[in-house]
Amino acid sequence: MTTNSADRMHELLDQFSGADHVLILINADPDSIASAMALERLLWKRVTRINISNINTITRPDNMAMIQLFDVTLIHVSKIEPHLYNKIAILDSQPDHNESFKGLDYTVIIDHHEPGSYTAPFMDIRPHYGATSSIMTEYLKSAKIKPSERLATALFHGIKTDTANFERLATNADIRAFQFLFRHANIHLARRIEHVDLRIGFLDYFKRAIEEKVIDDTRTFIHLGNVENPDICVLIADFFMRVNTLTWSIVSGIYEDKLIIILRNDGLQKDAGKLANRQFGAIGSAGGHQSMARAEILLENVRKDTNNLEKESIRKWVFDKINGQLAK
Repeated sequence: MTTNSADRMHELLDQFSGADHVLILINADPDSIASAMALERLLWKRVTRINISNINTITRPDNMAMIQLFDVTLIHVSKIEPHLYNKIAILDSQPDHNESFKGLDYTVIIDHHEPGSYTAPFMDIRPHYGATSSIMTEYLKSAKIKPSERLATALFHGIKTDTANFERLATNADIRAFQFLFRHANIHLARRIEHVDLRIGFLDYFKRAIEEKVIDDTRTFIHLGNVENPDICVLIADFFMRVNTLTWSIVSGIYEDKLIIILRNDGLQKDAGKLANRQFGAIGSAGGHQSMARAEILLENVRKDTNNLEKESIRKWVFDKINGQLAK
């Protein structure tokens, strides 16, 4: 693989011919959706058919708004017959990232996460980039394709999302891509998608959180009980970090057979990711970054410590596991 963007773009396009039926497989989020749209544009009129397939169930309101406003057609992987496609591409992920990706022969793998063990005829994996959308923007520029307003806005939003508005890992390449897209994107539409993160049914959870919050010094602890979507815990944890006196926001909820715990802090406190892993990693999956982290624990493992799954017992268990560490 060469390092020149134009050469890489030609190597990518050389993998396809006019008779190809192409499947683009993604774990749908803003970066992967935008990247799939970009590859679809690059292959426009070059292949016979292109379909984009998602392995996940799309429930986040911002993702749903993005699909609707950009008129993106996604087919869930459960409805796909892989043998009908002779070329398969995976974007913003890799085959060993999810069971649903395994068992397929990939022609193209493009991603910005750390490389796995899988190989394909064309691979472009750049873990130093903040977003796959930045890589795809370079391809478009090298192909001298001016992105439509719809595509530019999607890529613009993908970069903003995966770099957390450039607060997480980002390089000069991400900034250059962002600047290029800014000239072609609809900023008002991008802002609309960013702000669509609530459904009317979520408001009852906010009411519950405000009424039942426990504040200890500059930390708030909230256990919501059963939730219809784990994203609710994320939204509420982020919401409480807007309170000027709070430095930590810890929100938990039960989804299906797991306890979901979301941790947020102001970025000046102890590392949330390390704290989550230290306190919950031995009994579930846990990790994250300095200011944000997540843990998912099977309820049967929680029951071993709490003896029951009553709402107050779980809230106290989470409180004791985290607050004891923060007080040190």
